[in-house]
Amino acid sequence: MIRLGVIGYGRRMRMVLAAIGHFESGARVAALVDPRADALRATFPDELASTAVYQDAGSMLGSVDLDGVLIGTRCSLHTPYACEVLASGLPLFLEKPVATSWEQSAQLREAAARTRSPVVVSFPLRVSAMCELAKEIVDSGVLGEVGQVQAVNNVPAYAAGYYHGWMRDEGETGGLWLQKATHDFDYLSYLVGQSAVRIAATESKTVFRGDMPAGLRCVDCWRDDCPEKERAIDSWLCAFAPDTGNHDSASALIEYSSGAHAVYTQNFYTRRGAAARGARLVGYRGTLEFDWYTDELVVHHHHANRVDRHTFGTTEGEGHHGGDQALARDFLAVIEGRASSRTPLEAGIASVELCLAARDSCRTGAFVELGRVRAGPEARHVASEVSLSGPGGRLAPASPSAGGRQ
Repeated sequence: MIRLGVIGYGRRMRMVLAAIGHFESGARVAALVDPRADALRATFPDELASTAVYQDAGSMLGSVDLDGVLIGTRCSLHTPYACEVLASGLPLFLEKPVATSWEQSAQLREAAARTRSPVVVSFPLRVSAMCELAKEIVDSGVLGEVGQVQAVNNVPAYAAGYYHGWMRDEGETGGLWLQKATHDFDYLSYLVGQSAVRIAATESKTVFRGDMPAGLRCVDCWRDDCPEKERAIDSWLCAFAPDTGNHDSASALIEYSSGAHAVYTQNFYTRRGAAARGARLVGYRGTLEFDWYTDELVVHHHHANRVDRHTFGTTEGEGHHGGDQALARDFLAVIEGRASSRTPLEAGIASVELCLAARDSCRTGAFVELGRVRAGPEARHVASEVSLSGPGGRLAPASPSAGGRQ
């Protein structure tokens, strides 16, 4: 039997645990840290009936023999809990983003340098079958050297959670670069096989803003013409009020170590058939394109009359296009010493720092170079900023409301 410790038993963690249960490994939640433990036991008696509850991670780690720990708290707590688990040496499943600030990223780097814990970061897109095939094709040389990537994430209806619920609080989540782009930046770097060296980004907030009363719930709203209200649940807050956080669209230009570059854009007010998530990777010999929403990968051969098509039939219950099941299998293999993590902590940190650099670029209007982070009292980011306005001068820093931030 595999004894798991869980810190944060929310919806996402229950999905991961369900994926682990799919493999019938005998894994069970032996210990839990969650302030709602009593209510959770009442709601999930079968899953938590024999689970020991602890007030904090230190007590759990020092009191019970565990084979691995999973962290699924709110995002601002991922780093502090991860540092505690890393000090124990236990295998760790860590939800993304692994950090929400430069300071936390520096703390995590320091903890990682002192640990023997193997870590599986929750990057399901990277390990999905479609992404794995894309990596195989890129590495085969069929495309030639990849010189450009065009990537998109047009988020459909579930994007409402970023404007109506607790995830609109950027102090908890770090914002939508860290919430969404952390996945995409990771799989893009994985496919290109290179580290990013600099990034420029911009963001907008043109839809989810307005002068409705702060704290207004959709169920209490008097307007009958709001499309959001038609789908509202009781706990939703108005997305057209001054207290609504998060940009609602953003784009980034990323340069990699070889000189190749990626153009990435994310949008949070697309709906229905406009949803898209995937990329085009372009080399001299061919172009590879894929989209998780269509479950199709296509290779166009530039110098031959040939197009290769691959389709994927993700079955019901396979979260993140089968990526959740792959992550669960990986974590079990790591616990049992059968394999190394395919989504290691270094990848999580690299993705976070690229997202933080994108966030910084939005605020300064400048390119931000990667790899220059100095730990200190404030773990200040000291990457150089390169003018976007050309040799003649540089853009002025954006005001708090510019670029859609309120």
